[in-house]
Formats: sequence, structure tokens, C-alpha cells
Amino acid sequence: MTQTTQQQYVDGFLLSVPADKVEAYRAIASKAGEIWKEHGALDYRECVGDDLEIPGLASFRTASNAREGEVVVFAWIVYESKAERDRINAAVMADPRLDCDAAKDIFDCARMACGGFNTLVHR
Repeated sequence: MTQTTQQQYVDGFLLSVPADKVEAYRAIASKAGEIWKEHGALDYRECVGDDLEIPGLASFRTASNAREGEVVVFAWIVYESKAERDRINAAVMADPRLDCDAAKDIFDCARMACGGFNTLVHR
């Protein structure tokens, strides 16, 4: 990737999903990714934890409050700027194709961590 003069903005997410619901989560995440990209997001990623217990470091399992039988999902969405993120998220939330109720049957939204981040380094 090349460095840009304008700093991109990133929304980050950390959550846990029951292992037996990963495919259902993949389906709603895939649809959500399509919607975010259609409205202007530059990148959309949803990743399932694999190597999370590294001795001497904080654990993503602990940070996500993952319970027995759950997997950790680390996700992010990249935008041109914070203003674009605000515009895109408003459009996505108003999009009738986004089914937030479906997510409630798959994972506990109250245990999801999320936040917006200014880009510090982009190489």
C-alpha cells in the first residue's frame, strides 16, 4: 500500500461468536460488507481468531470476553475520512437490506467492543 496525504479512518470491532454459528455470522457479515462497500467504504474485513494465546501478552479471548465454545472475531472497516465514515454509516443504518435483528440471534451485541480510529501509520 502507498502512503496517502489524507489519513484514512477505521472502525474496529472485537466480538465473540458461538463456534456453531460462525457460518450464520459469515452470511450476515458478508451481506453487511457488500452494503458498506456499496455506500463507499474502502475496505471491509471480518477475521476469525486462530493463534490467540501468546505467552506474556494480553489475550484477544479475554479482551472479547469469549466464553467456552465461542470464537473471536476481529473486524475493521476503512474509510477515506471520519466525515466519510459518518456519512457512510448513516446510509448503511438506513439501508433496509441491513438486518440488525439477525445479528442478535447470532452473537451478543452488548459484549462487542467497537470504536473509531485515526490512522497513525499506513504503509
